[in-house]
Amino acid sequence: MHELSIAVSMIEAVSEEADRAGAERVSVVYLKLGPLSGVVRDALAFSFDVAAEGTLLEGAMLDIEEVPVVVFCAECWAEKPLPDLQGFRCPDCGTPASDIRQGRELEITAIEIH
Repeated sequence: MHELSIAVSMIEAVSEEADRAGAERVSVVYLKLGPLSGVVRDALAFSFDVAAEGTLLEGAMLDIEEVPVVVFCAECWAEKPLPDLQGFRCPDCGTPASDIRQGRELEITAIEIH
């Protein structure tokens, strides 16, 4: 389960920022997660809680925003969210779309500290 190593890395990064800010604890970590990131949401949430024990993040909430996969359609000349991941085609015109604009995210966007 590579989610545990990802959670440990996230906690280290957030802890460093919290230390720089002089925080006593972190209450929320906000994260963007795309379906193409290769990370399983539930496994990451479980790993986060386990890895946070004994740190400034113990008891912190992991707020995960799931973002859709968005591709650029060269035929429509527009970005389009994919309704599913079975076929990377424009949902409007059916043109194959390989230009992925969103969906690979695994990004800490903010933290709440005290």
